[in-house]
Amino acid sequence: MIVSVVSMPEGVVARTGLTQAREHLASSRFVIVDVDQEAEPPLDDEPLSRRLGLDDAAWKWLGRPDERVRVEYHAGTAAGVVPVVCGNQVIHIHVLAGDRHFITIHQGPVELIETFIGQLPQDRPPDAVTTLFLFLQGVLETYRRAITQAHLEVEDLEEAMFEQRQPEQVRRLAQLRQRAAHLHRAFLPYAAVAQEILVRRRMADHDLSAERQAMNRLHEHTVQLVLVEIEALRDAARRAASSYASLIADQQNVVINRLTIVSMIFLPLSFLTGFFGMNFAFLTNRLTSEDSFLEFGVGLQVGAVIVALYYVLYRTHWRQLRDSRARDAAADDDQP
Repeated sequence: MIVSVVSMPEGVVARTGLTQAREHLASSRFVIVDVDQEAEPPLDDEPLSRRLGLDDAAWKWLGRPDERVRVEYHAGTAAGVVPVVCGNQVIHIHVLAGDRHFITIHQGPVELIETFIGQLPQDRPPDAVTTLFLFLQGVLETYRRAITQAHLEVEDLEEAMFEQRQPEQVRRLAQLRQRAAHLHRAFLPYAAVAQEILVRRRMADHDLSAERQAMNRLHEHTVQLVLVEIEALRDAARRAASSYASLIADQQNVVINRLTIVSMIFLPLSFLTGFFGMNFAFLTNRLTSEDSFLEFGVGLQVGAVIVALYYVLYRTHWRQLRDSRARDAAADDDQP
């Protein structure tokens, strides 16, 4: 277990144990504590909150593994389990903000925690509540960065598939759709409970300062913005997948069109070949010279091919080209 204590407002970080962190929490005016439980949480029966000197029974779940997303406000202290995007996965960080302390608990290194602690000497939050809102804004930024990166990948894939389609693009699009769905499932519970607790606190605490109300509104606005961005990512992934399916359908239509042309050419030839291969008296008695064979045998086949090609080209190309030119001319006339 790695415990880091950040003394405020200096922002000096010191590595200590739980005993020293408990002493700092009891004596310091304002202190920030980060607890990294590494791969496994402590195995003893004593809750981590009690080992840190937080005797309130309401925080017994703090640091306990497999806790769902939650936000609670009790006796002037806010605590919760916050989902954070870390690389390609979503992890959960336990957060507690009281009057004189701000505590984060997680398992393994987290980039957000390292960045947050590194910025404390520049940000210098005056109290634990401000620190909490700064941390939560950092949490929301992890989602926004992940969404932006995924959105750019979707756009790159969409451009690449119009240039040259590859099977790898389908697999990557499926992964991005799963990524968007995973972000939505992870963030939606937090958005619901955060909205509930912030609105309830604003309605219950009539003496809430204007600064705190502004932070509440900013957080609510950012939460809604992240939800909109996640939905936009899901729509972009679905649109890219539909575009890929449309390209496949267009290619199949071209193949079917070519097969139709070939069929229109060879079906009359097959019929005539089969017809002249029969032993009718008319054929055996009349087609006795080379001229008669060229006239009936070859001439009818060439004529059938010409008629078939004219019909196919007229139906598929010439008429479409004429109609498109007529529409373009009409559009040019309508323009002022």
